Amino acid sequence: MDCPDGELSILLVDNRRIRELNREYRGRDAPTNVLSFSMREGDFPEISPRILGDVVISTETAEAEAEKAGIGMEQHMIWLLIHGVLHLFGFDHEKSQKDAADMEARTAHLMQKIQALFPGDFQ
Repeated sequence: MDCPDGELSILLVDNRRIRELNREYRGRDAPTNVLSFSMREGDFPEISPRILGDVVISTETAEAEAEKAGIGMEQHMIWLLIHGVLHLFGFDHEKSQKDAADMEARTAHLMQKIQALFPGDFQ
Protein backbone atom coordinates (compact mmCIF):
# COMPACT_ATOMS: atom_id res chain seq x y z
CA MET A 1 0.00 0.00 0.00
CA ASP A 2 3.11 2.17 -0.13
CA CYS A 3 2.79 3.36 3.44
CA PRO A 4 5.74 1.86 5.35
CA ASP A 5 5.42 4.21 8.33
CA GLY A 6 1.64 4.05 8.62
CA GLU A 7 0.02 3.37 11.99
CA LEU A 8 -3.39 1.97 12.77
CA SER A 9 -5.25 0.62 15.73
CA ILE A 10 -7.05 -2.69 15.74
CA LEU A 11 -9.95 -3.23 18.11
CA LEU A 12 -11.46 -6.68 18.62
CA VAL A 13 -15.00 -6.50 19.97
CA ASP A 14 -18.16 -8.56 20.43
CA ASN A 15 -21.34 -8.22 18.37
CA ARG A 16 -22.98 -5.93 20.91
CA ARG A 17 -20.20 -3.33 20.61
CA ILE A 18 -19.83 -3.46 16.85
CA ARG A 19 -23.61 -3.12 16.53
CA GLU A 20 -23.45 0.05 18.65
CA LEU A 21 -20.68 1.47 16.47
CA ASN A 22 -22.45 0.45 13.27
CA ARG A 23 -25.65 2.14 14.46
CA GLU A 24 -23.89 5.29 15.65
CA TYR A 25 -21.60 5.86 12.68
CA ARG A 26 -23.36 4.18 9.77
CA GLY A 27 -27.01 4.25 10.79
CA ARG A 28 -27.24 0.46 10.53
CA ASP A 29 -28.70 -1.22 13.60
CA ALA A 30 -27.05 -4.61 13.19
CA PRO A 31 -23.71 -6.23 13.91
CA THR A 32 -21.20 -6.43 11.09
CA ASN A 33 -17.85 -8.13 10.66
CA VAL A 34 -15.54 -5.12 10.30
CA LEU A 35 -15.69 -1.34 10.49
CA SER A 36 -13.00 1.15 9.53
CA PHE A 37 -12.57 4.71 10.72
CA SER A 38 -10.11 6.58 8.54
CA MET A 39 -7.97 9.41 9.82
CA ARG A 40 -7.16 10.30 6.21
CA GLU A 41 -10.62 11.72 5.68
CA GLY A 42 -12.39 14.64 7.28
CA ASP A 43 -11.29 18.18 7.95
CA PHE A 44 -7.66 17.73 9.02
CA PRO A 45 -6.01 14.59 7.56
CA GLU A 46 -2.63 16.31 7.40
CA ILE A 47 -2.33 16.71 11.18
CA SER A 48 -1.04 13.14 11.65
CA PRO A 49 -0.46 11.72 8.17
CA ARG A 50 1.15 8.52 9.51
CA ILE A 51 -2.01 7.56 11.41
CA LEU A 52 -4.26 5.64 9.04
CA GLY A 53 -7.16 5.10 11.42
CA ASP A 54 -8.94 2.33 13.28
CA VAL A 55 -10.12 -1.11 12.24
CA VAL A 56 -12.77 -2.71 14.45
CA ILE A 57 -13.48 -6.43 14.03
CA SER A 58 -16.26 -8.42 15.65
CA THR A 59 -14.71 -11.68 16.77
CA GLU A 60 -18.17 -13.22 17.16
CA THR A 61 -19.17 -12.46 13.58
CA ALA A 62 -15.72 -13.44 12.29
CA GLU A 63 -15.92 -16.79 14.05
CA ALA A 64 -19.39 -17.53 12.66
CA GLU A 65 -18.33 -16.54 9.13
CA ALA A 66 -15.14 -18.62 9.30
CA GLU A 67 -17.07 -21.66 10.49
CA LYS A 68 -19.69 -21.22 7.75
CA ALA A 69 -16.97 -20.86 5.11
CA GLY A 70 -15.01 -23.83 6.44
CA ILE A 71 -11.83 -21.81 6.98
CA GLY A 72 -9.71 -21.12 10.02
CA MET A 73 -10.44 -18.21 12.31
CA GLU A 74 -6.91 -16.83 11.86
CA GLN A 75 -7.28 -16.80 8.09
CA HIS A 76 -10.61 -15.02 8.25
CA MET A 77 -9.37 -12.47 10.79
CA ILE A 78 -6.46 -11.59 8.49
CA TRP A 79 -8.90 -11.30 5.57
CA LEU A 80 -11.10 -8.92 7.58
CA LEU A 81 -8.09 -6.89 8.68
CA ILE A 82 -6.95 -6.49 5.08
CA HIS A 83 -10.48 -5.52 4.09
CA GLY A 84 -10.59 -2.94 6.86
CA VAL A 85 -7.19 -1.50 5.95
CA LEU A 86 -8.26 -1.13 2.33
CA HIS A 87 -11.20 0.93 3.57
CA LEU A 88 -8.69 3.15 5.40
CA PHE A 89 -7.02 3.78 2.03
CA GLY A 90 -10.31 4.83 0.48
CA PHE A 91 -11.48 1.63 -1.15
CA ASP A 92 -15.25 1.13 -0.96
CA HIS A 93 -17.03 -1.97 -2.20
CA GLU A 94 -20.42 -0.33 -1.73
CA LYS A 95 -19.94 2.25 -4.50
CA SER A 96 -20.31 -0.09 -7.44
CA GLN A 97 -19.88 -3.69 -8.55
CA LYS A 98 -16.60 -2.71 -10.23
CA ASP A 99 -15.31 -1.20 -6.97
CA ALA A 100 -16.43 -4.32 -5.09
CA ALA A 101 -14.61 -6.58 -7.55
CA ASP A 102 -11.48 -4.40 -7.36
CA MET A 103 -11.50 -4.46 -3.56
CA GLU A 104 -12.04 -8.22 -3.50
CA ALA A 105 -9.13 -8.73 -5.92
CA ARG A 106 -6.84 -6.48 -3.87
CA THR A 107 -7.83 -8.29 -0.68
CA ALA A 108 -7.07 -11.67 -2.28
CA HIS A 109 -3.73 -10.40 -3.61
CA LEU A 110 -2.64 -9.09 -0.20
CA MET A 111 -3.85 -12.28 1.47
CA GLN A 112 -1.66 -14.32 -0.90
CA LYS A 113 1.34 -12.16 -0.01
CA ILE A 114 0.75 -12.73 3.71
CA GLN A 115 0.26 -16.46 3.20
CA ALA A 116 3.54 -16.59 1.28
CA LEU A 117 5.30 -15.01 4.26
CA PHE A 118 3.78 -17.54 6.66
CA PRO A 119 3.33 -20.79 4.72
CA GLY A 120 1.32 -23.43 6.51
CA ASP A 121 -0.15 -21.02 9.06
CA PHE A 122 -3.52 -20.56 7.33
CA GLN A 123 -5.05 -24.00 6.97
